[in-house]
Amino acid sequence: MTGRAVAVAPARVGTMWLALITVYLVWGSTYLAIRVVVRTAPPLLAMGVRFLVAGVLLAAVIALRSGPRRLAVDRRRLAGSALVGLLLLLGGNGLVAVAEKTVPSGLAALVVASTPLWLVVLRLAVARERVARLSLLGTALGFAGIAGLVLPGGLTGPHGTPVRVAGLLVVVAAAASWALGSFVSSRVPMPADAFVATTWEMLAGGVGLMLAAGAAGEFKDFQVTDVSGHAWFALAYLVVVGSIVAFSAYVWLLANAPISLTATYAYVNPVVAVALGALLLDEPVSGAVLVGGAVVVAGVGLVVSSERPRRPPAPTECGRVEGGPEVVDLRS
Repeated sequence: MTGRAVAVAPARVGTMWLALITVYLVWGSTYLAIRVVVRTAPPLLAMGVRFLVAGVLLAAVIALRSGPRRLAVDRRRLAGSALVGLLLLLGGNGLVAVAEKTVPSGLAALVVASTPLWLVVLRLAVARERVARLSLLGTALGFAGIAGLVLPGGLTGPHGTPVRVAGLLVVVAAAASWALGSFVSSRVPMPADAFVATTWEMLAGGVGLMLAAGAAGEFKDFQVTDVSGHAWFALAYLVVVGSIVAFSAYVWLLANAPISLTATYAYVNPVVAVALGALLLDEPVSGAVLVGGAVVVAGVGLVVSSERPRRPPAPTECGRVEGGPEVVDLRS
């Protein structure tokens, strides 16, 4: 994406960088938090709790500040929000959580970084849109990096645990689901208010995750006491900081900072995730991960930088930037 002209007052520069660093660090750290949670908690159940609680909290904030009527939407927009929420949070976030039972958090973040590449594919194959050559080059480069991470095998997690290709393919499916949810979000009726749309997406995704957890048998023999204190702390972090604080900072950035600067989260987040995974969870960073990850991030950078916004960006859940020909979605 190239930037729309945004005049940034000197007094706001400090706030802008604080918000940007918040988005960089918090959204980059959510992969690590998910990895901590799923060590002792069922992945679909945990993510269902995350988004149900976050949705209820956000609804309460909206109702207290603007009155309950602000949350009211018609059936078509409610259905649109539910569909997008299921694709993003059940298909996207839920699959990442399942995969991170065996896939290191940093490696998962690098694979999820392919979301903008899948958006280019959807634009070409479904919408029959013309795509800039730089976007095509970035997409080809990015998928080459993904293939380099997924196909050769031989990658290891902490303590030398082998990373199975099946787990990596689940992350690829998660990225594709996120891309589809982003693609659909600009083509179905949605609430005009970003926070209202986010609330209904979270609630619908949370319900879908809980139903999926039941279908997967995660409630069977589950004991709350089996969940570690670290996992509870990480889950609270995901609810409050990952889903509400960082999203609010992101909304502020879209209104007050150049979109070209704001969009850099798309290729900074996976780098942050890899660094945090290595530092805090002892996740190995092999040469294959460094090379493949660098190729993916470079491809994403080309795609993001080549997309010129056609209208002012409007935020929705999970870090989606709506303002180019399609939505860029890179959030876990």
